[in-house]
This record gives sequence, structure tokens and C-alpha cells, in this order.
Amino acid sequence: MADLTTRYLGLSLKNPIIVGSSGLTDSVDNIVELEKAGAGAIVIKSIFEEQILLEAESSLRKAYEDDMIYSAKAEALDYLDLHIKEDTLSNFIKMVREAKSETVIPIIASINCVSPVEWTSFAGRVEQAGADALELNIALLPSDTRMGTGEIEQIYFNIIDKVLSQVKIPVSIKISPYFSNLAQMISKLSATGIKGMVLFNRFYSPDFDIYNLTEKSANTLSTPAEMSNVLRWIAIMSGRVECDLAATTGIHDGKSVIKQILAGADAVQIVSALYMKGLDQLQLMLGELESWMDEKGFNYIQQFKGNMSQKQGTNPAAYERIQFMKYFSEIR
Repeated sequence: MADLTTRYLGLSLKNPIIVGSSGLTDSVDNIVELEKAGAGAIVIKSIFEEQILLEAESSLRKAYEDDMIYSAKAEALDYLDLHIKEDTLSNFIKMVREAKSETVIPIIASINCVSPVEWTSFAGRVEQAGADALELNIALLPSDTRMGTGEIEQIYFNIIDKVLSQVKIPVSIKISPYFSNLAQMISKLSATGIKGMVLFNRFYSPDFDIYNLTEKSANTLSTPAEMSNVLRWIAIMSGRVECDLAATTGIHDGKSVIKQILAGADAVQIVSALYMKGLDQLQLMLGELESWMDEKGFNYIQQFKGNMSQKQGTNPAAYERIQFMKYFSEIR
């Protein structure tokens, strides 16, 4: 029988399937159920840097409207801001602590961040609560025409530097593919001292309601077709980075897990597959992985991890092909 154990961020996982940050991981009860269903690790639902700031600003606006703040507003603002932050953060810390006490699999805390400001000191509290690792979902869409490429990219390094100075637990980052030179950026980020990188996060996707002329959300859940870009970049960067790689987005079945590991992923994160098919999908995916390993004669994950990466594969050029010349030339 195949051994599915693996290592990610220096942590021992009973299998390479991690349930990513989502509504599925927003309570201790849910986390316990996911462990029972077979998850190798859990990423607790992210706490948002913007969420904390917006909550403080909202309460401040209401206070102004109610004339609660007047000439001595500075002191009141400080108290209000601190109180709201402490309430939000304390609830998050409590969940980390309770999740650790109720489970044995690795628990990874998650912070969705956009700047290296005061929130970075919170990372130390996450570590003290017992989190096995910390995932930074750095959600920067390079849409500001006033900022140069270097300015935007430097934010990533500033965030990492601040957080690494606060904690000793493993830190990973979850990034998007939106960089002018993605391969170089991934390589540079991997050399900062982080232990892992998750490729790639999914941004909120806007859509239009053409009948009511309103904006709405599109593609809340991923589709299997979205896996190909992640597969490409895991395969290209495998063996060329100084940290672990995790694949996410579009991974909906056991075959997808196998492909990402063949490309070089140390682990995969899933969410949408569980929303669509239920928690039983975890066991189905693990069963498919185990059966395939038995069929191919692999006893351990490490025996085939990265075997089809660009560095080890027999056709390295295939991962850099961006046109359909070969495909269209064969159409009659």
C-alpha cells in the first residue's frame, strides 16, 4: 500500500492535500470535520488587513454622525480603533488556539494583506497561539498606473521582511501570476527566508448584470480548466526555488493532485472541489492518488514528485509554448 505522507514547510503531513483558506475553515467544528474527512493540513480562513481597518473606519464614521466625537476626537479615535482591532484579532487567535487543541494535523493561520504596516506585529500572536505555520495571502492587483513595477514588487519583500522578524514558525506566501517577470519574481521571493509559496491565489472576479446594470461577482468557485496555468508554473519553477511549492486553483480530483505532484508540487490546496462535491471528495481524491501509486509501483510521494517538471522532463520546451502552432497545423 502506498505511503501518502509528505513534508511541506518543514511539517509532516499524512497526505499532500491541504484544505485552503475559505468558509470551510472558518470554525473549529468545521476544521475538526475536515480532519476526519482526511485533510493533510488546514489553512484557517484568512483574517483580512483591510477588514480590520474598514471596521474601524466604519465605526468612526458612525461616531461622527452621532456627534460622539468632538474636540477631543484623537483620544477617542485611538480607543475605538484599538478596541475594534482587539475584538477581531482576539476571535481569530482564539480559533487558532482551539483548532490546535482539537486536532493533530498541522494548522496554518492565514493573513490576507496588502501592506507591511502595523498588522505585522499580529504575526507573533498567531505563533504564540500555537499555529504550525503562517500563510500570507499577498493580494496585490497591479492596477495602479502611478506605481512602477519595482514599487509594487517591493511591497512583497517589505511584508515578508516585517513578518519574518516577528515569528520563528514557517512562513509561506500565496501570490498571483501578475508580475512582469514571474519566474524571476518567484525565484527572488523564494530566497527571502520563506518556507513555501502557493501558486496562485484567485482574485475576486467582477461581472455585469446587463438587465439591472449592476456589478456582480463571477466565477466564485474554480473550474478544472483553471489548473493548467498553475501546472505550467509549478513545472517551470520546480527545482529552481529555495522553498516548497504548493499548487492551488482548479484541483478537483485525484488526477489533478497527481499531475501537480508530477510537476513538482510539495502539496496542493483545494476548496472549490469540496464546495461542489462535499467533504467525501477528499477520500475519493486520496483513493485515486493511492491507487495510481500502487499501479505505477510508487511506494512514496518523493519517488515521483517533480518527475515531469521542466527541469527533469523529456520535453522542456513544452512548458514555454504559448502559441497553438502545433495544434492548428494538424487541423485538416
